[in-house]
Amino acid sequence: MLLTITNEPRDYAWGSTSLLAGLEGRSPSEAPEAEVWFGDHPGDPADVAGAGTLDAVTGGSLPYLLKLLAAADPLSIQVHPTREQARAGFAREAGMDAADPTRNYRDDNHKPELIVALSDRFEALAGLRPVADTLRLLAALPESPGVRELQERLAAGSEADALRATLGWLLSGGAQAAVDDVIDGLRNADAVEFPDALQAVRGMAEHNPGDPGVVVALLMNFVVLRPGEAIFLRAGLLHAYVSGLGVEIMAASDNVLRGGLTPKHIDVDELLAIVDTEPGAVPVQRGGGDETVYEIPVPDFALRRFELAGPRTVDVAGPAMVLATAGDVAVTGAAGVRTPVRVGAAVFASEDERVLTLSGIGEAFVAEPGRA
Repeated sequence: MLLTITNEPRDYAWGSTSLLAGLEGRSPSEAPEAEVWFGDHPGDPADVAGAGTLDAVTGGSLPYLLKLLAAADPLSIQVHPTREQARAGFAREAGMDAADPTRNYRDDNHKPELIVALSDRFEALAGLRPVADTLRLLAALPESPGVRELQERLAAGSEADALRATLGWLLSGGAQAAVDDVIDGLRNADAVEFPDALQAVRGMAEHNPGDPGVVVALLMNFVVLRPGEAIFLRAGLLHAYVSGLGVEIMAASDNVLRGGLTPKHIDVDELLAIVDTEPGAVPVQRGGGDETVYEIPVPDFALRRFELAGPRTVDVAGPAMVLATAGDVAVTGAAGVRTPVRVGAAVFASEDERVLTLSGIGEAFVAEPGRA
């Protein structure tokens, strides 16, 4: 069974008025359009053409959530728990109201995710930078008491321990004078080695004045993805999307621990309990060719990207989705009926569909449960 699915964009404040509109070939919107969800998540199940919502078809059993994401401004810095941490946290908070803004765990699942760039440039923060590199960046800021204290804290002890302690100091409310010093210093900083990172963090400071998350962002790897390139964000990895249009796939969860760039609740103790502070670069997975298979080391989901120049037969481990992102794409299943997929929409293939034929000239992503 093939079903055409769509959804209305979610209007989070960081969303773009032009990126999704440009993808779909329509005029810019008047309000932010941040995400389009293709899945059966109870927070916003996809609409099935002429037949209600997708959760009524699947019973809410999909292990993944596929999205289009369009960021004009930075998202909050965040981290997601392992499955074991989520189960324990969800059990601890069982007595809390579901709408309580201080609640950390909305379900008992982990939330690893992969983002693939669609726009010419997609910017993100991913993982913590090696301390020696960050100290070189900080040396480009004008000297001040706050900059000196940040440098001293980062240099105290092992990298992972110093980074964990520094995160706690920045986010616990006692470092505001130092935060203000560092943010002031950004205006006149000139680090030849880190020009893109400095420019991005200056933008974060403009959108989030006085936010300690701006300084947290200075500790993180700044990543630029080109079309088809991706990063996988495992449990415990501190990250934030900064700008651009992408395809995102994740485990079906809404568990987020925030670490700055947001007015929302930040539980510093719980953040520090689950964040991985071992520094290092996050590998960029390159796209290219007529098929890209993204490396995803969890069983919840798999994702492939196809550049179509004619019919292509694809084996799937359903339930699967085909999301069209460019050109003229159609899907044919076991019944032999060709189903067009407009750009920005998707086709859901039920579990009994094992072979799909993609046709047309364009770009499409195939999402499915993982095979690991």
